[in-house]
Amino acid sequence: DIGDVLLVKTGAKLPVDGTVLSGEGSVNEASITGESIPAAKQQGSSVFAGTLLDNGTLQITADRVGEDTTFGKIIELVEEAQDSKSQTERFIDRFSKYYTPAILLIALLVWLLTRNIELAITILVLGCPGALVIGVPVSHVAGIGNGASHGVLLKGSEVIRDFSRLDRMVFDKTGTLTAGQPSVSERLVYGDRIEDVLAYLASVERESDHPLAMAVLEDIGETATFPVTNTQVVKGAGILASVEGHRLAVGNEALMELEGVDLEEQVLADLRRLESAGNSLVLTAVDGQLRVLMGIRDQIRPGVKEDLSRLKRLGVKQLVMLSGDNQGTVDVIGRELGLTKAYGNLLPEDKAAYVKQKIDEGEILAFVGDGVNDSPSLALAQIGIAMGSGTEVAIETSNVVLMNSDFSRLPHALGLVKATARNMIQNIVIAVGVVFALLASLLFGEWMNMSIGMLVHEGSILVVILNGMRLLGYKLRK
Repeated sequence: DIGDVLLVKTGAKLPVDGTVLSGEGSVNEASITGESIPAAKQQGSSVFAGTLLDNGTLQITADRVGEDTTFGKIIELVEEAQDSKSQTERFIDRFSKYYTPAILLIALLVWLLTRNIELAITILVLGCPGALVIGVPVSHVAGIGNGASHGVLLKGSEVIRDFSRLDRMVFDKTGTLTAGQPSVSERLVYGDRIEDVLAYLASVERESDHPLAMAVLEDIGETATFPVTNTQVVKGAGILASVEGHRLAVGNEALMELEGVDLEEQVLADLRRLESAGNSLVLTAVDGQLRVLMGIRDQIRPGVKEDLSRLKRLGVKQLVMLSGDNQGTVDVIGRELGLTKAYGNLLPEDKAAYVKQKIDEGEILAFVGDGVNDSPSLALAQIGIAMGSGTEVAIETSNVVLMNSDFSRLPHALGLVKATARNMIQNIVIAVGVVFALLASLLFGEWMNMSIGMLVHEGSILVVILNGMRLLGYKLRK
């Protein structure tokens, strides 16, 4: 109930939205905000249901419970979006409303005018749209089959028409455009005997539960380790410790100031450059001298910039990023990738509101994401595209799934649906054109009869099948 006090320990999911009464810890809020680096929580901090306490112990008071929590609202938004989605009627369904009665009426008029029952029946037979009926499903099945063989799962044929006419593609940041895990983007060293310094740093970080420690250890790799003594955690700054008789300070710029570490002009320039690129900074000083500077951030997926360029060449007019991360980091990534717009500090409902606004303005929009926080937008967009290793709810909500979270499959998916839409139109034109040609020859020519007409009619069915099967070999041009 609201007002209850709960104790949350390391590794547990928070059951309610609330406020921290006491304790400290790091909470992984990726399921809500999409931010990959856990958020530090202390007395007075707000926490969300469905997030994970990576380390520490928190005592919280419940502010919102059940369906009223942020997580509950996400589920509600997904359900509303799915219910509000209307299925796109296929062209073939609309066409058949007029075509079938027209053929019946023509046959009836011919019989009334000529009293030639054989001619009327021949019109009915030749007017039967066999190629038209089979042409569209063949295109769809072949396109879906090609997608499956290239790691793109298209959930049915309804998505193909909208996807092929796409105006705007919207991306989540974490886990979609970026890898979803913080890693060292740049390491700068000052002075000599760096191998020993890195070994000291690894020894300290192995005992730390800070979210950035794993990124530091991964960057250093295999190295010797030493006993660590006199460890002291400086709140909001970093760690002080002794290793092999040396005093180490590992943390941010504020810790260096507390320790009296002199930062030269070149070092300060390096700090500002890494910060402007959206990095979190880890500085390491040994005996009062700065030795290592690391910039850590959620790295952009390899090849994403090239893939986005291919999407532009395929006719996508707007490429937009929506993220729960801070606006500074979002702006850096947006500029680096050449995106049209990049918006930060957004909650799931803010993303869904943006998607709904653009759809209401008449745009055809695709949303690409991977987390629970993306589900409302995935459900609301005409085309929801989920990364294959994302959360189960995101994959279930989407229309398209990129297997193995391979972003490079996205341009192939767009090129494929455009080719499938063109192929479908070709088959319709072939089918309708043959029927009209047969009927015109029958009514105004001397040579047409049922036998010749049936031969041509069956031949047109074979032609549309072969034309549709061409999609099985489709490959996007580089």
